[in-house]
This record gives sequence, structure tokens and C-alpha cells, in this order.
Amino acid sequence: MPYKHNESRRHKNEKAKYRVTNWHEYNNALRKRGDFTVYFTEEAIDQWHSPKLGKRGRPQKYSVFAIKTGLMIRQVFHLSLRQTQGFMNGLVAALDIKITIPDFSSLSKRSASLPMHKLSKKLEPGSIVIVDSTGLKVYGNDEWHQEKHGVAARRTWR
Repeated sequence: MPYKHNESRRHKNEKAKYRVTNWHEYNNALRKRGDFTVYFTEEAIDQWHSPKLGKRGRPQKYSVFAIKTGLMIRQVFHLSLRQTQGFMNGLVAALDIKITIPDFSSLSKRSASLPMHKLSKKLEPGSIVIVDSTGLKVYGNDEWHQEKHGVAARRTWR
């Protein structure tokens, strides 16, 4: 065997073993990893479909806002386009919202003309994503503190 030649010079330390001592905290932390909250305001739902502009050709079915929302969800959850469509369909069904979701080909074609946003870098465990008529907003862990005490902070609207 080729590894026998270097056996005397090999690193002999064993891998460190970490043991969980507080199982209650550990279980709660694992449970919170899969938790997410998404809100859609009424204004956002009203702006979901693109208005008719009166121009020649077929009007686009979904607004830029709807495409950006789909791309943000895709980027945050690291999904492919088809998985994004399925995830958004499940999300809309769970929230009982009466809107249709852009299909994967619409997301793909329309994403070429939109600038990529870096919203997923702002997400941390415990973040809340809110979709309203002005855009997408991520509320982090310190947002409640800023609102409660009136501390000014830089916002992350995209």
C-alpha cells in the first residue's frame, strides 16, 4: 500500500469530538433553522399583474414586481427555476392568496433584463421577508430594537 511509506510522518491527532450539553437549546436552534415568514400586502397583490399599456403586441402578464419577487425567492432558497415556481405556488396556496405565479420560462426570460439584487446576503436565521407595494424588505434580528427605541438604521429595500 502506498500510504505505508509516510506512516511515520503522518499526523496522529484524532479529530475533536464535540458533545452537546444543552439539548433543549440545540433542538430549538435546529427547529428555528427551517422557520421562515413571508408577508404579502394588499397593494403588492394588486400590483402583481402588469397593467395593459395600449402598445402593440401581447402585453406582459406579470409585472416587474412579480418577477423580482420570484427571483428573490430563488436566490434566497438556492432553487432552480422550476423549483421556484413550485415553491411560490405552495406559498400562495398556504397564504390563500388569489394570484397566479409566473412560470419558470417567464422568470428566465425576464430575469435577463433585471439587475441582480443582493438581498440574500442580508438574510440571517430569524429574518422576516415582507413583500409590499414598495418592494422587498428583510427584517433582521435588530429591527424590533430599532423600532422600539427609535434608533435610525440603514434600510435594505430592494
